Amino acid sequence: MSDGLPWHRIQFAFSITYHYLFPQLTMGLALLILVIKFLALRTGEESYNEVARFWARIFALNFAMGVVTGIPLEFQFGTNWARFSNFAGEIVGHTLAMEGIFAFFLESSFLGLFLYGEKRMSPQRHFATAFALFLGSWLSGYFIIVTNAFMQHPVGYSLGEDGRLHLANLMEYLLNPWALWQYAHNMMASVVTASFVVAAVGAYWSLLGANARHAWICLKVGIIAGAISILLVAFPTGDQQGKMLSEKQPVTLAAMEGLFEGGPYAELAIIGQPNVAELKLENPIVVPGVLSFLAYGTFGSKVKGLNDYPQDQWPDNVELLYYSYHIMVGLGTLLTLVMGVASFLLWQGRLLQTRAMLWVLMLSFPFPYIATTAGWWTAELGRQPWIIHGLMRTADAGSLKVNPGDVVFTLLGFAGLYLLLGLLFVINVLKEINRGPVALK
Repeated sequence: MSDGLPWHRIQFAFSITYHYLFPQLTMGLALLILVIKFLALRTGEESYNEVARFWARIFALNFAMGVVTGIPLEFQFGTNWARFSNFAGEIVGHTLAMEGIFAFFLESSFLGLFLYGEKRMSPQRHFATAFALFLGSWLSGYFIIVTNAFMQHPVGYSLGEDGRLHLANLMEYLLNPWALWQYAHNMMASVVTASFVVAAVGAYWSLLGANARHAWICLKVGIIAGAISILLVAFPTGDQQGKMLSEKQPVTLAAMEGLFEGGPYAELAIIGQPNVAELKLENPIVVPGVLSFLAYGTFGSKVKGLNDYPQDQWPDNVELLYYSYHIMVGLGTLLTLVMGVASFLLWQGRLLQTRAMLWVLMLSFPFPYIATTAGWWTAELGRQPWIIHGLMRTADAGSLKVNPGDVVFTLLGFAGLYLLLGLLFVINVLKEINRGPVALK
């Protein structure tokens, strides 16, 4: 099966990368819609309701794309990763089923009520549907993160005589400490994505001179939520996830930083190119001691390097892991700067007069998507060569009876279909943005 394994990995990586473009926006938008509905309830101003309805339509388009692109992933557990499913299906099947049965139905049902039931509800009840939509969306994210966290840090299981994993403690599985910080970090990142999208649309309308009141609401909500969430992405959620990584997967931390030689006062690499053949980081710009401090809380703490581990325990693509991590961190730093300047201008009351900042906000929205995708790649590449850390290697997890040619064929099929769906999605979103918020009929 070794010939087919790379194609299984490429197909799953492509499918999940494309799929995650949509849920990361819906999860963040669910919170922002709830905030806007709260402002509508508090102020009684109809403009807030009109903005909430507009974003709910964008939410619905993303939700539909998320469902369509998420279903093939469930099937790929069986078609591409049959031995993994046979080994761990009893564990991960629980949260995948919970995501479908509880979270998906909660989210989809209340999305329909939010979109089409407003005229029949009081403002308070319509706000309650927004809360249920938020709850379903964030529960969905939690169940998926718990599934992934088990693969990163397996807990609550037993190994049966049949050679399969069995669920020994449901609560230990659901409250996996890896999942808690990963979930917090992931959800804050989704709010960052949504905040930049909301602010970008507000900036677009402002530059056109259209929908003035609605544009101002989008800018205000997007910038304030973006500034708060991007700080929370770094501290404490990112910081604590890094500390957890240094404890549970120290070889991954070394690969992410391109650290070959370990020791005290370990350096944080700002830039550089890992040369795995010569076991060094080329052209590095580093900050001494900072990696030791971030990992263990003191500058003199010893951090193990890649050379402290056998090479068969290293992540199998150190270069891609290193660059994914640094793209995430680099873009995160730039986005923090953008939101910081925008917040200052908002506070000073000069945002609408600073058209250059409006252009920056409008053009910045793709970068949180890139940063979040790089973050997911960092997590998944860092776990290699394990599909379940310490229990099952990725090389032993693929399906033996699926022809590699079939995987290539379906991969091309997915690519063509997703291209078509993506074009239709962009056309419809642009139509909605140009249509703008509308009054309730």
